Amino acid sequence: MDWITTVDHKKIAILYLWAGGFFFGIGGLEAILIRIQLIKPMNTFLEAQTFNELITMHGTTMIFLGVMPVIFALMNAVIPLQIGARDVAFPFLNALGFWTFLFGGLLLNLSWLMGGAPDAGWTAYTPLSTTTYSTTHGVDFYTIGLQIAGLGTLIGGINFLATIITMRAPGMTYMRMPMFAWTTFITSAIILFAFPAITVGLVLLTFDRIIGANFFEVGAGGNPVLWQHIFWIFGHPEVYILILPAFGIISEVIPTFARKRLFGYSSMVFATILIAFLGFMVWAHHMFTTGLGPVANALFSVSTMLIAVPTGIKIFNWLFTMWGGSVRFTSPNLFAVGFIPTFTMGGVTGVMLASAPADFQFHDTYFVVAHFHYVIVGGLVSGLFAGLHYWWPKMFGRMLNESLGKWTFWTFIIGFHLTFFVQHFLGLMGMQRRVFTYLPNQDFDDLNFVSTIGAGLMGVGVLIFLTNIVLTSRKPADAPADPWEDGRTLEWTMSSPPPEYNFKQTPLVRGLDAFWKEKLAGHKEMTPAEPVGSIHMPSATILPFLMSVGIFIAGLGFMFSRDDYANAALGFLFNNYIVTALGLAITFGCMLVRSLYDDHGWHIEPEELEGGERG
Repeated sequence: MDWITTVDHKKIAILYLWAGGFFFGIGGLEAILIRIQLIKPMNTFLEAQTFNELITMHGTTMIFLGVMPVIFALMNAVIPLQIGARDVAFPFLNALGFWTFLFGGLLLNLSWLMGGAPDAGWTAYTPLSTTTYSTTHGVDFYTIGLQIAGLGTLIGGINFLATIITMRAPGMTYMRMPMFAWTTFITSAIILFAFPAITVGLVLLTFDRIIGANFFEVGAGGNPVLWQHIFWIFGHPEVYILILPAFGIISEVIPTFARKRLFGYSSMVFATILIAFLGFMVWAHHMFTTGLGPVANALFSVSTMLIAVPTGIKIFNWLFTMWGGSVRFTSPNLFAVGFIPTFTMGGVTGVMLASAPADFQFHDTYFVVAHFHYVIVGGLVSGLFAGLHYWWPKMFGRMLNESLGKWTFWTFIIGFHLTFFVQHFLGLMGMQRRVFTYLPNQDFDDLNFVSTIGAGLMGVGVLIFLTNIVLTSRKPADAPADPWEDGRTLEWTMSSPPPEYNFKQTPLVRGLDAFWKEKLAGHKEMTPAEPVGSIHMPSATILPFLMSVGIFIAGLGFMFSRDDYANAALGFLFNNYIVTALGLAITFGCMLVRSLYDDHGWHIEPEELEGGERG
């Protein structure tokens, strides 16, 4: 009950981490099954329909339900500590964001048990995703599950914007914020502008499928290319929603283990802003082959190539940060350093794909699959592994085993390059993506075999990481406040894990890398900006959980509202929208309770603080 009702950002971070880990595991299993099917020509391990469902669910699960919550876990765990805040701006909303995300993800994965998963690809292109070609409820699970999960992400983004704008410690100006706080801030702004687009698209597709609207149905005057515009106006900024937090993590880890300030801090900040701005101007580079014409293709080509400039600034700044530093290759830093060349390779193939004439050849081949995975797995997942190893002692009070961390890195990174490097060549030789089998003697056989072996090795890397977590959890929680000894930012000034209220006294920030600055001045801890006083805390509440359950029930009810039922009672409940109304009643009832009942929270008094100090 403590976990279901919590509004503490540190506990919500752990909930996001376990939920993300669960979905990441499901997505990983789906990937392994896909690779086993493709290990040899004309394989009969999977049927074509099952393969389509796996391809769709792997992409959807990994992007929306696997890596997003791990990003939010690290944001929740670290951001309030880094900016000197006692909590996020809206603790209630923080809990609501997590539970809506979780129930949306569960609804999507229920499709496996309730008549078939979505089968139209993770981009759900119309007309493949209309009822003409996708006759089961699979795509309905996709549209409604992602609407609910996306609501959670949108709530989270708004919350972090408000937190960073209004709750920074005295002296923490924008240009003194750590880079991870900056990338979280920019990411949250992208979420605010990008997620409404996909929500609109999903609502329109839901209406097409369930109540017979005609937004995308060609036969009824709809336009299937309209879905691609709506999807990619969200879909391309989504790539930056995913990768910018990884940039922030790398910008924290490398200076710590190089014992140097981040090179070119202000240029890093402006490069991040520029990436976000340009990210909204490039969506149609996914659509070069749809016949937009030479002018549109040229414009989107140029804007896509421009993004390489701020990204290049970041790459060189990381290299210059390490240059001349006393670099320690701890497990977090191995992932951070491995991130740089891997992500750069993904960026280079991105510039190749940005050339419209070349894209006509690359489009819908394994070259695109390789490019995307170099950015998201080689880049983002490496970044998340770096962040998890780096902040694990701060979240759980225990240091992960360094030897196992290094084994995780080497098995994962070697497996990754084995899997995806060869896919560039498969694509150039003409192997199309999303094909469930291929003929022998096309020179695809050996490269696919190598790719599948690599995928298995990546799986081994993840299993080593899980083993590390299990072994570490059995040790006492005795990590020091600054376990890496070279911590530069505010989160390393408090006990590991932090107390419920974070800071006994709000710290006074005197410059960039606030804690490092105090260390250089010979101080062991931060100078407080206020006397010890009573600390206001928000009350735990079950309302966010119940509201999410209500939305979940309403989504299921709406999805099955047009089915024919042998049981008259079931038909009555679903066909008359009674189940939908019941779910919405639960959600709006909880909102009403929240509005009418004025919960003032509770206070921790100074004498309790003196008695309850840890670490």
